[in-house]
Amino acid sequence: MTAEQQAHEPASQAPDRNLALELARVTEAAAMAAARWVGRGDKNGADGAAVHAMRMLINSVSMRGVVVIGEGEKDHAPMLFNGEEVGDGSGAACDVAVDPIDGTRLCANGMPNAVSVLAVAGRGSMYDPSAVFYMSKLATGPDAAGMVDLDAPPAANVLAVAKGKGCSPQDVTVVILDRPRHAELISEVRASGARIHLITDGDVAGAIMAAREGTGIDLMLGIGGTPEGIIAACALKCLGGIILGKLAPRDEAERRRALDAGHDLDRVLTTDDLVTSDDVFFAATGITDGELVDGVRYLHGHATTHSLVMRSRSGTIRSIKSEHQLWKLRAYASVKFD
Repeated sequence: MTAEQQAHEPASQAPDRNLALELARVTEAAAMAAARWVGRGDKNGADGAAVHAMRMLINSVSMRGVVVIGEGEKDHAPMLFNGEEVGDGSGAACDVAVDPIDGTRLCANGMPNAVSVLAVAGRGSMYDPSAVFYMSKLATGPDAAGMVDLDAPPAANVLAVAKGKGCSPQDVTVVILDRPRHAELISEVRASGARIHLITDGDVAGAIMAAREGTGIDLMLGIGGTPEGIIAACALKCLGGIILGKLAPRDEAERRRALDAGHDLDRVLTTDDLVTSDDVFFAATGITDGELVDGVRYLHGHATTHSLVMRSRSGTIRSIKSEHQLWKLRAYASVKFD
């Protein structure tokens, strides 16, 4: 390599380890902005506040990021749209997945497990979610990661998780989105002897709960958003768990578009298919209380947050509880947190 080539070579070919805390600052900002809308019944107001705060902070992060999973296409999402360049222009070239509020309805209704999430991996490593909006998913932790099968009946997967965890099927708890489409799945899981934890929204948090010790959740099953599946894959790669997915077209037109684009609708996508990089960062900050993290607390002149920050390469999982002086936040973030 010539001296001129070296001079133009990026300083880092992979996301730097110091990126983790920078990402936490971003999700903390989004969570604190969204927390002012908790229980007000306004999903759009909460999401708009979180998106604005996240966008203000994300451009201070040391990376050359491109949003792969954002708030939608440019024409319909003025902030954090798919394809938007984010970061301060230094550091590694990255794919970025954002969900300013995973569970907007949870936030609006003051319900548990609304979180703000952000994932970063090497450029070109995240699966393109544009072909089909929904996918059938299975997620679990490291104990049963090599024993589950998305194409197997629910009872077989419950038994596999029980075997991996050294317990009985009656001790397994499965998290499922509460949707009419899951009526048969719910019946089959209950027939297996397992317990069910129904959630109205927030299947990124649901997948993480299935993979993280101490949440009371052992397995996630059901159909949910493809973008959320990719974000969850980033988290589960850090946790040593597994997520399996299969594209689930909503209608014949979507099925035909996927086939025309060359997608195999019978293929089971693994964690490594959904995010190929071995160096993934993930940050999540609680908006409302939940099994993963505590929600934001606003007190006199300051706020407290609770975040999970993870990196796949090192396997490090940090639980960060922070206190934020609101006048300082207003000064540097240009976001109204009070």
